[in-house]
Amino acid sequence: MATAAPIRAGWRLKQPSVIPGFGLTLGFTLTYFSLIILIPLIALMLRAAGIGPAGFWAAATDPRVLASLRTSFTTALIAASINVVFGTLIAWVLVRYRFPGRRVFDAIVDLPFALPTAVAGIALTAIYAPSGSIGALFAPLGIRIAYTPIGIVIAMVFIGLPFVVRTVQPILEEVSREIEEASATLGANRFQTITRVILPGLAPAILTGFALAFARAVGEYGSVIFIAGNIPFVSEIAPLLIVIRLEEFNYTGAAVIATVMLSISFLMLLFINLVQAWSRKRYGYGN
Repeated sequence: MATAAPIRAGWRLKQPSVIPGFGLTLGFTLTYFSLIILIPLIALMLRAAGIGPAGFWAAATDPRVLASLRTSFTTALIAASINVVFGTLIAWVLVRYRFPGRRVFDAIVDLPFALPTAVAGIALTAIYAPSGSIGALFAPLGIRIAYTPIGIVIAMVFIGLPFVVRTVQPILEEVSREIEEASATLGANRFQTITRVILPGLAPAILTGFALAFARAVGEYGSVIFIAGNIPFVSEIAPLLIVIRLEEFNYTGAAVIATVMLSISFLMLLFINLVQAWSRKRYGYGN
């Protein structure tokens, strides 16, 4: 006769964790995250809040500050949008086609990661300046590229392109050609297959690439200051104005600008993440 082991009332057997060492790893993660990210950001915001609400508002709404923020975020949005289009096309070519020099071209995409930003800025300025090889072609038409917001956009496109390509490329490699063939057999043309079958699956990756390219462009400094011209109210970016405030020993003013940039970037990235989550839920990808 089978007997069952008695279990005391209220006694529960502790189940082993599926992830071994969860408590230790979670504690290490939270500690590392706090030391590297949370504590510096909190210190930044406390420094900015030290002048009080009225002083913070006065520093944040200074016309020069507003102009630099507008320049940074506007050019970053334009550059990230351009990178989404051409970065997705480059990822498509690298995944779907085989051609001589493909591996070399694939490696060149990562060049902005390895190239020092100051070197990139100097090279872009030399090319797009009025006396440069490309800038000289537009100078007779009255179009200035370097030392204008157009030059800022070009520099941001240069440093942000790899983020879109490397985010979309692995997802595109997982898209089976059988899906495209099934779409064609159901009567869809090539345009309908791309817009209704392929792009919805790539939407979360494209949004991620856009967010990464935008975040990198907003905080970019080295490759932009050379080609921007740094003209107040015209081509002066917010990171440069932060450096100027630090050189003036106005640490609180620099902290205010940085806090405003942080707040705007966080809200925009939060919105992008919400749209990304909605697209995954809407089309059933990533679940």
